[in-house]
Amino acid sequence: MTTASEAPSRPTPAGSDEVVLRALDITKTYGGVRALKGVTFEAYRGKVNVLVGENGAGKSTLMKILAGAEQPSSGTILLDDEPVGIGSPRDAIANGIGIIHQELSLFPNMSIAENLFAGRELRRGGRFVDHAAQRRRATEALQRLGQELDPDTLVGDLPIGKQQLIEIARVLLEDVRILIMDEPTSALSNHEVDVLFKVMDDLRRDDVTIIYISHKLDEFRRIGDYVTVLRDGSLVAHEPMTGTDTAWIVRQMVGQDPEALFSRSAGDIGDVLLEVTGLTVPGSPRELVSDVSLQVRAGEVVGIYGLMGAGRTELFEALMGTRASTGHVAVRGKPVKESSVLARQAAGLALVPEDRQRDGLVQTMSVGDNVLLSTIGKLARRGLVPQKTERSVAGEKVRELSIKISALAAPVTSLSGGNQQKVVLARALLTEPVVMLLDEPTRGVDVGAKSQIAEIMSELAEAGYGVLFISSELAEVMAMADRVLVMARGRITAELSGDALTEEALVSASASDAVLAAAAAGADLLSTPSTEDPA
Repeated sequence: MTTASEAPSRPTPAGSDEVVLRALDITKTYGGVRALKGVTFEAYRGKVNVLVGENGAGKSTLMKILAGAEQPSSGTILLDDEPVGIGSPRDAIANGIGIIHQELSLFPNMSIAENLFAGRELRRGGRFVDHAAQRRRATEALQRLGQELDPDTLVGDLPIGKQQLIEIARVLLEDVRILIMDEPTSALSNHEVDVLFKVMDDLRRDDVTIIYISHKLDEFRRIGDYVTVLRDGSLVAHEPMTGTDTAWIVRQMVGQDPEALFSRSAGDIGDVLLEVTGLTVPGSPRELVSDVSLQVRAGEVVGIYGLMGAGRTELFEALMGTRASTGHVAVRGKPVKESSVLARQAAGLALVPEDRQRDGLVQTMSVGDNVLLSTIGKLARRGLVPQKTERSVAGEKVRELSIKISALAAPVTSLSGGNQQKVVLARALLTEPVVMLLDEPTRGVDVGAKSQIAEIMSELAEAGYGVLFISSELAEVMAMADRVLVMARGRITAELSGDALTEEALVSASASDAVLAAAAAGADLLSTPSTEDPA
């Protein structure tokens, strides 16, 4: 097994498997920064080649080079042992290389079918768009991914998980022989992941080579044939997946023992900061959130676990006033009767949304402007925020959260996913909240950034905040939460803590037939009342 200390210049041999793509000694420099340092990467024909590393390790840069979106400063790309020039995404497609990006590139005001064929419309007689043929092909692609969606549905009306599947379907319609998948499951439910992996198995049998980037160790170990690890722009390890284990992969990625990455020492639990009673969000054919009651206390980290569609995000949106609801919300014992965002923020609630790109960041603005966005009214003088104020207020939060930036004026899009997430968190903290609502705070970030965000959450609790967070990852919610509320079909079906907080209990409370049937019927399944004092 190749270790990080040995730092090989090229991957280790792979027996009889055939290399279809080889990137030799790839270097990429941006100004004075070397994003890639002589990296050699090999992908094997008809295999799932997993590429992992922390944010900033160089994964996306290498994939952009292979997909023609970036050009290497030096190095060579070979397909079937023949040098090729990939000067643009069009060149990549011509060579059979397609990419599914982590950040969605869909048109929300267009239908599913229009998105799938944007820029490559099917035409009749060479002139008119054949909408019927596009809808038919779109339906076939969606059914392959287990989706019974109307191809005329506007993409903007779909939840983010469905949008991710549309992004995947669009590339599957290309005739690719090498498919790059950058965090394709970041917004998918467990069932949707299973369907995607079945499609990947089919592609593998058709000799399609898959390059798979993911931060979800359990997932890529399940589907991967080979794993390549980058750290700080350099190749540190390359092995058949069967020759590794999870702890070894984490050590290569971050250079330390994985057991040291997550720690949550329960502290003193104080008074109730947030009390929710009978919160209901209407929907069709059933309520999106149904009669939910919960409490969050000072110094407490409470997790919410459940499958996609369980109503977790809708619960947070209702709490923050972005979605109509009924029920009662009180902060520090005071009822919050008005359900506007400003009223909820003034009461002491702050939300870090699930989709940081769409709902958390203004991508055309700088890091500093994004940090100050929610408090600009307090800081502005005659309609403008003085530069001195921006440097002091925003700069302090950037330092406090260890956000890696070149300057406050840098575009927020220039940051890694983990640092972008911390920018959204910094903005929320500047509103001086009482309770932090964090919706999938570690979605799409690497294991090192997850550790940092977990540490921030723990520090917030120690400072007396209440923290309520959503997570779809079993290991994460178990490691970071003092207690966990499980949701299914809009209802809280269990409250777990201590020895009762196990993977089996979480899965059973979120997905067992009995629980789902009872939740649909409106039965009370709480094993422990949500109002019980956890202290």
